[in-house]
Formats: sequence, structure tokens, C-alpha cells
Amino acid sequence: MRRLNAKSDDFEMQFTRLVNDRRESDESVAYDVQEILREVRRDGDNTLRNLTMRFDKHALTDDPSSWRIGKDECEAAYAALAPETKSALQLAADRIRAYHEGQLPQNRDYRDAANVRLGAKWSPVEAAGLYVPGGRAAYPSSLLMNAIPAKVAGVERLAVATPTPKGEINALVLAAAHLCGIDEIWRIGGAQAIAALAYGTDTIDPVDVITGPGNAWVAEAKRQLYGVVGIDMVAGPSEILVISDNASDPDWVAADLLSQAEHDPTSQSILITDDAEFSEIVEDAVDVLCAQLETRGVARKSWDDHGALIVVEDLMRDAPVLANRLAAEHVELMVADPGAMFARIDHAGSVFLGRHTPEAVGDYVAGPNHVLPTGRRARFASGLSVLDFMKRTSFIEFDDAALREIGPAAATLAEIEGLPAHAASVKVRLK
Repeated sequence: MRRLNAKSDDFEMQFTRLVNDRRESDESVAYDVQEILREVRRDGDNTLRNLTMRFDKHALTDDPSSWRIGKDECEAAYAALAPETKSALQLAADRIRAYHEGQLPQNRDYRDAANVRLGAKWSPVEAAGLYVPGGRAAYPSSLLMNAIPAKVAGVERLAVATPTPKGEINALVLAAAHLCGIDEIWRIGGAQAIAALAYGTDTIDPVDVITGPGNAWVAEAKRQLYGVVGIDMVAGPSEILVISDNASDPDWVAADLLSQAEHDPTSQSILITDDAEFSEIVEDAVDVLCAQLETRGVARKSWDDHGALIVVEDLMRDAPVLANRLAAEHVELMVADPGAMFARIDHAGSVFLGRHTPEAVGDYVAGPNHVLPTGRRARFASGLSVLDFMKRTSFIEFDDAALREIGPAAATLAEIEGLPAHAASVKVRLK
């Protein structure tokens, strides 16, 4: 775990190293994924059978139930939930849906001063593939966060891919699928699932967009297949940056730091504060809480290998500058005036304002999407939204008078660019 102090002579060098630290897949993963994609494209279902048995120890046979999870299984899983769990899932779904309904874009259709009709029409993609991790990272919240925006966008076909190691199915994921109205769920995972959704096979029809989190192989497959299909983003390990003054409860800060550390050994948790003594108290609190977690093995390695405590002189002046350079996935502002500090933060996946807003509420029930850019991609990317499942088609309509007013300029520009046929297509209408 790194300790940085802004007063140190080598602070800039250390912080730059922290910013540039890459915790994502190496070249060997890229090569392995390339081979998997090639095999799926060449040999479709046979490759899926072989790789699913190899990695998940699950046989894809001639029995459809070995490939797909039935709608009736999802309904039964939902019905079997404890009332408290069912209520929590329903609350999360309702809030996620309400937030994303507010993202629906408006069509445009108007005429300008030259009487040219201009506008744009928004429409959903026809089919979306949703990847839901299995094994240790089997999260029903991921399905809600991916399926609900797609449904709100109006996507007709949602195809879920989720691995079922040794045939085991996560009942909570199935319950979430029922809540979202999904009836196409494939028992495949990894890069091969992404390839199947992108290329299609004899059994699985291709989709237009693929979203959802996954391991390094899943993320790399999405990166390599971008252009064949649309993707939400290439997501890396989770991140949290907590900016806190010494008025916060150190146990709260420690819990928030560990909330991301427990995701994966390569996750990263960072605290920025203006009180060195407070940072030490938080460090002690992390040690105490971590020892009590069932996930302590993962959380401890993440904190030891990638965690950081940064002490600055002036929190309001210095922290936003550092936060913008980190461009973290999650940023918590546990300070007296979070609004004022938020106004100075331009690069973050999602920001949590105030001491009573832990990042965990954003993972489940707040409403905004928890699929967020990592690895400093918040400098140019946003979290998953309804727009990831839609596309905009512009339209233009000229009449004779409008073309005569504006067309000559188009012909002139075409001739300047050395494209005479472009110019002719305008001029022939002006004769």
C-alpha cells in the first residue's frame, strides 16, 4: 500500500506512477482471446461445446436445457426468494428504470431559415447481448443494470450469456432475469460467449450491441470485436477514490475503501485527505475491518498491492486536481461542502456526495448505472445508459428553392476537394 505526501520532493513522480499504473490484461490475454474468437467464428457450436466443457466443466449436449435456461426456471427462482430479497430486487429495478427513463432522447424535426427540413430520429438496436459474470462474481445487480436500460430503450431481443460452472446456476441472477422479462439465457461464458453473440452460430443468433462486465478475457473479447458489434466499454478492475477531511468517521471511510477492494485482487482503493494522522487512523480501521470480512483474502491483496493513502496540504485546492488526473470509476466526497468540490471535478465515472452516500448504494438502489468507465477512461467515456442501446439517424429534406439557395456552396466545396461527381450531383439539379 502506497503512502504519498504532497510535501515530499518526489510526490509528483510517485503520483504520476500511480496514475499510469496499468492493472489490466497483458499481451498473453489478447493473444488467447484472438485465438478463441477465430475458433468460434470458424467452428461455431463445436467450439462452444469444447470450451464450455474445458473452462466450466458443463456439457452442452443435444438437450436444449444444457444450452439455455428456461423462462419457467427464472420464474420459479423469483417465486422462491425470501420476501426481503424480493422486495430489495424490486426496489432496485424500479429505481433503475425510473432513472433511465429520464435518459430517453427526443427526436428532432424542424425547418431552418432556408426552409430546409432537418432532424434526427432515435431508434433502438434490434438485439442486445448482455453478459452476466458467473462463479465468484455472480451479481443479479449487473443484470438489472444492463437489461433495464435496454428495455427502456425499446430493444426487442435481449440475449443473456452467463457461465454455469459445473452446471450450477445462480438463483438470484435467474430471479433478476424474470424481473426484467428476459427469456433468452445461454449457459456459456468467457470470450467464447462474446464471440458467439457477435458472430452468431448455428444455435445462437448474433446481436448488435454487447454490454456487461466480465473478467480480463471478456473485456479483451469486447475490445477486439468492437466494430463487429457495438460495446458499452472495455472495463478493467474496479476503483474507488475517497476524498475525506478528518471530520468523517474513519470506520466509514475504511468500509468504503474495502467495498471496492473486495471485488478483485487488482481493484484499487485510494484515500486523499489533508490530515496525516487521520490517514493513519483510517489505515488501522482498514486492517481491523478487513480481518473480519469473508472476502478478506481478496480485499487484503487488493489493498496491499494497489491501495494508496495521499496526504495533501489543502483539500479543496489540491484534491480535485489529483482526482481529475486519476479519473476514477467511483469518487466519494466525504467533506463539509461536497457540492463545491464536485463543481471542480470534471473526470469521474460517478460521484457520491456527502458522508451518508456510500458507493454501495450506487451499485444497487440509487438509480444511475453502476457500469462505469475504469482505467482513467472517465476522461472521455460515460457510464452505461439508454443511449448505448440506441442509434440516431439524421435526415435532410430540400425543396427546389432551398437547393438553389444552398446548393451552389456545396458544389463549390466539392470542386475544391477534387470530387467533380459530387459537384455534378448538385449542379444538375440547378439547371
